[in-house]
Amino acid sequence: METCLAVQPGEHVALIADEASSTVAASIAAALKERHAAFSEFLLEDFGRRPMRSVPVDVLHALEIDDVGILCMQPQQGELSVRMAIVRVVERRQIRYAHMVGVTPEIMQQGMRTDYRLVDKLSDKLRERMLRAETLTVKTEAGTAFKAHFDGGLDWVKTSGLISRRYWSNLPAGEVFTTPATVDGTFVCDATAGDHFGGKYGDLQATPLVLQIEGARLAGVECLRKDLQEEFWEYCHTDENSDRVGELAFGTNLGLSEMIGILLQDEKFPGVHIAFGDPYGSQTHANWKSRTHVDVLTRKCNVWIDDDQVIENGHYQLDHLGLS
Repeated sequence: METCLAVQPGEHVALIADEASSTVAASIAAALKERHAAFSEFLLEDFGRRPMRSVPVDVLHALEIDDVGILCMQPQQGELSVRMAIVRVVERRQIRYAHMVGVTPEIMQQGMRTDYRLVDKLSDKLRERMLRAETLTVKTEAGTAFKAHFDGGLDWVKTSGLISRRYWSNLPAGEVFTTPATVDGTFVCDATAGDHFGGKYGDLQATPLVLQIEGARLAGVECLRKDLQEEFWEYCHTDENSDRVGELAFGTNLGLSEMIGILLQDEKFPGVHIAFGDPYGSQTHANWKSRTHVDVLTRKCNVWIDDDQVIENGHYQLDHLGLS
């Protein structure tokens, strides 16, 4: 409440949660009381059955008038459009907003306890480097090997946990991302996949998704779990851009020591990940959209910005970024 959202006494906060995240929501409510902030609480199950098909009117009204918004919930299949509708209101009004989809008490005790001012410094350094970079190369021992090029007209966005009116953020935070111009090669998802896949299939280290990418489009999927293989392929063909790489991101949360199988935190782990589908064009300035967005993560990345290795086996080479 103090560092990330900078909630001030007298401000009004919309706290939106579901039953599965009620413990975290209660903790946040207690912190808001300590800061003498007024807040309204909304329990999603009070408005009908899950998965939701639309945002409750009372929730939309609160986001239209409040200073700060917080969403604590567990993702359910078919609810991405509802979360995107909430974000559209946030971006239009430019209120400070924490998006905590998948949050757990474990995450509050790990990723949320990091030094977000240090995360912000690392994120700034990476963003500065990537704004002038030509290529990014990513390799892992599990078989990931791809190269990306970038469009100078698209922005690199920092979500370091220090939330402003201009940029909302996932919490826990620690990402620097863009929409790449091209991505070619193999991405082995041997960690977590996004949207509902994480909750349904869990950690994929034993049964990784092997993704072939050509020209920033998904060209092939292989997995020992054929149900996952088929469902992922179908999901990435929901609309004309569902198979397109809409996001390429660095995880910059230096407080994380291991992945825990929950996307919200794992995508902030030091390394590089990608997502197929919507490019968050309101932030990156990409001029296309999709109704879907699914992240895929890999472990222990080796990453080169142009020819300079900045991540080795999942660890940042901070001296290469001027942070030693």
